[in-house]
Amino acid sequence: MDFTFSEEQQAAAEAARGVFAGVAPDAVPSPSLTAGAVAEDFDRALWARLSDADLLSLLAAPEHGGAGLDAIALCLVLREAAKVLARVPLLEHSAAMAAVQAHGGPELRSALLPAAGRGEVVLTVAANGRTGHDPAELAVTARREADAWILDGVQTAVPWAYGADVVLVPARTPADLTVLAAVPRRHEGVALAEQISTTGERLAELRLDSARLAARDVVEAEGAWEWLRDLLTTGTCALALGLGERVLRMTSEYTGKREQFGFPVATFQAVAMQAADRFIDLRAMEATLWQAAWRIASGAPGTLPASGDVAVAKIWAGEGVRRVVQTAQHLHGGFGADVDYPLHRYHAWAKHLELSLGPAAAHEEALGDLLAAHPLA
Repeated sequence: MDFTFSEEQQAAAEAARGVFAGVAPDAVPSPSLTAGAVAEDFDRALWARLSDADLLSLLAAPEHGGAGLDAIALCLVLREAAKVLARVPLLEHSAAMAAVQAHGGPELRSALLPAAGRGEVVLTVAANGRTGHDPAELAVTARREADAWILDGVQTAVPWAYGADVVLVPARTPADLTVLAAVPRRHEGVALAEQISTTGERLAELRLDSARLAARDVVEAEGAWEWLRDLLTTGTCALALGLGERVLRMTSEYTGKREQFGFPVATFQAVAMQAADRFIDLRAMEATLWQAAWRIASGAPGTLPASGDVAVAKIWAGEGVRRVVQTAQHLHGGFGADVDYPLHRYHAWAKHLELSLGPAAAHEEALGDLLAAHPLA
């Protein structure tokens, strides 16, 4: 495999750096100082800038107004987004577009993709199941009735749901197959109940009560949900990497200026060793991320399915980002707990990313099952 980025992928990353250059993580109120969510909606101004830079349509094909790039390009952009804690549904929106393009019918593609690529229609994904601990595809049932589908069930912790126009929902059929339903947020039989995440962002419990959708709004392709879940998980790893890199840089800058006994604390062996360990964590997170993204982008065969590489990446991302922010808090001392300094927000986002789409232990179990089903020669 070749992890050298193409000119187009590097251009996407460069455009993202330009868009996110003016975003200040400490400009958002601390969740600990607010009664509810940090904001009612995501950052619409930043969303508009991402649209102007054509970063919302990275994965869409040219016939739908997109750049026709791949999961690697998306992960490069997400990496930059996480460095500033960008409050936009970039991962969920992009992944939902990619799933519709890869597996949806022509009517659904033409209805959603051009408008979504321009940012006029916002997409998100319900991926956390009924409780956050059970498979998402089992939380909602879907049954066919003439030329429509009827959906019933509950999905918890749907990100950015109050700002989205369409939620892509996995659902189980009586034939034990998983479909993906494009559910409008404002639709008969659809209700939201507010939830607040660790980050202070507004989530929603999505309740479906005999919600009726046209057949064209349901993706019946086999493996569509598993592919989307792998892409979402890999994107979460990219967010964890970008966040961890920014936190380590903040720690380096702080320990280089903070003095004890007349010397910068960065020169102390114990400090340097901890920072070096976290640097190694980040490099492992990076290597496993690009392996997973490459498998998804290329569709290349391997000894294990691509979900095996995704599991390895999420194990490293979850454990690695947790260690990075914990070390950063330790090396910042009391200053790290100051809510006027943004480190506490990075810590909250890191915990959210660590647990999103399953903690490391869940992916270790999934990897064990894959290894048992595909014994290595």
